[in-house]
Amino acid sequence: MVRLFLLANLSFARLAVQAVLVGCLLVPGTAVTGKEIIVLTADAPAHTVSAGSEVVVYGTAADNHINLGTGAKAQLVNFPGNNTIVFASGQANFQVSRSGSVVTFNGRDGTVCSLPATTFVQTISFGGGTSLELRIQDNRVKLAGLTVTAENADIPDNGDIPDAGAFRIQPEDLEYRGAFRLPGPSGGSDWDYSGTALTWYPSGDPDGAPDGYPGSLFGAGHVHQMQVSEISIPEPVIAQDPALLNTALTLQPFADITAGMFDMQALEIPSLGLAYLPGQDGTGEESIAFCVGQHFQGFEVSHGLAGADLGSPAPYGPWFFSGFTNYVSNDYLTAVPKAWAARFAPGMDLVSGRFREGVWGGLGPALYAYTPYDETGALPPPDAPLTRVVPLLLYGTQVPGAPDIVSDSSQKMVHYQEADHWTGTAWLTAGTRSALVFTGTKAAGRSWYGFANGVEWPYDCAEQTPPTCPDVPDWPYDNRGYWADSYQAWILFYDPEDLGAAASGDMETWDPQPYAYLDITPVLFDPALHHAEYKRDLLGAAAFDDENGILYIVERLADEYRSVIHVWQIR
Repeated sequence: MVRLFLLANLSFARLAVQAVLVGCLLVPGTAVTGKEIIVLTADAPAHTVSAGSEVVVYGTAADNHINLGTGAKAQLVNFPGNNTIVFASGQANFQVSRSGSVVTFNGRDGTVCSLPATTFVQTISFGGGTSLELRIQDNRVKLAGLTVTAENADIPDNGDIPDAGAFRIQPEDLEYRGAFRLPGPSGGSDWDYSGTALTWYPSGDPDGAPDGYPGSLFGAGHVHQMQVSEISIPEPVIAQDPALLNTALTLQPFADITAGMFDMQALEIPSLGLAYLPGQDGTGEESIAFCVGQHFQGFEVSHGLAGADLGSPAPYGPWFFSGFTNYVSNDYLTAVPKAWAARFAPGMDLVSGRFREGVWGGLGPALYAYTPYDETGALPPPDAPLTRVVPLLLYGTQVPGAPDIVSDSSQKMVHYQEADHWTGTAWLTAGTRSALVFTGTKAAGRSWYGFANGVEWPYDCAEQTPPTCPDVPDWPYDNRGYWADSYQAWILFYDPEDLGAAASGDMETWDPQPYAYLDITPVLFDPALHHAEYKRDLLGAAAFDDENGILYIVERLADEYRSVIHVWQIR
């Protein structure tokens, strides 16, 4: 059984009002100007405001829960996340207004509650069982999709309120169908240490079994060669042992899809992204877009196009994103739905991005809409900059000419940790519903920079006199980087409307926040890191069959050293 969660938003939107406390320590029960001060903690994020009392409540970065009795008066400060506010009275008793981003609910029975709206959803519940969503969307404060104004107004009946989540794919819409194994070696590589890139190919395996899983998958094999193979999609099986799964067939053996553009074996910690791209405007040849990256980079060529015939891919490129560092551009890839592109980013075909652990790539995954074609439909020459690039997500600021991203805590993705690894993306659609998802390995508990056995490495230890750096641990704990107490396999869900607002300039690129996540750790075959086997990631890439609503996600090193493909159906 997978677990469903809503996320807390750690950063306010641009409209949000933040309280800054300087030179004082608030203690629960302290009286300030006649109001009781309540300071919630991570261990106690809930509080009940008694009937008739008057309080100021300082929330946590986690999910807070506040119950208000009849006639209670509460000012809620520092409530950035997926909070729940519960009134004893029914919604017909209340009027609502706002000042800036602060929304006030005024009850005719004397109940008053004010709290800041954010870009993340907060649940407002009333007596009688009604629940409404409060959030900032399209630069407007909205309650269940209706704009809140500065004037007091009655909260309308439920029949007049649109469902704020009606156009989102929710975690519970994903039905797990099982998994399948990958085949043996072929061409110049194999599926050991694989899974950094994956895309669904609708024209693949035309003679395959009519089992509901049409098409094929192109995926990246062993990271030392970073070659690509095409495989069939067998019917997935729900099982506890990979040996009981059906096995895919090799349709095209491993080959270098870039045809030598990059010396893959010379790259340090290489990455590869793949995405199927139909012919332009329904004409022309279909292709496979790719991007190539490595651990340390600045502004290097990274993106290209290739044919689907791996024996003769005839690639175009490579190109680079004009003005954007490789640290945010060249790991994962997926196609853009044409309807979304027509509204928010005309002419864009693909989205590409990267999450670089630590802080060099911003405080969350980055994402850019782009097209390799110019305004005339032509492809640029090799080594040229791609100028038709639209930022959708960047949790920080790109400094011109600098490879790193500058960011601060106000530009952070919810629940961000430096030891996170977001390694795949897919744009899910199901009728009028959609979601942009990221797949990856979520750090949990304490995180640190240093070594996997818990030894920390201070950033400035080598600059001290004498140096204070600790001894490097013995193998297999000698790999210095960002680590955490434990890890989970997550799918993050983003609202494409928020990404559209960022593309249009109506939101900052750090304003969109995930509205939910799905912890899929329970379905994994081997949900643990193995330092001696160099297993650092639980999940790899993702791919989506947009014609049949099927999501494919790589679990890395799950079948001994081979990856396994897990499958979900969008309901």
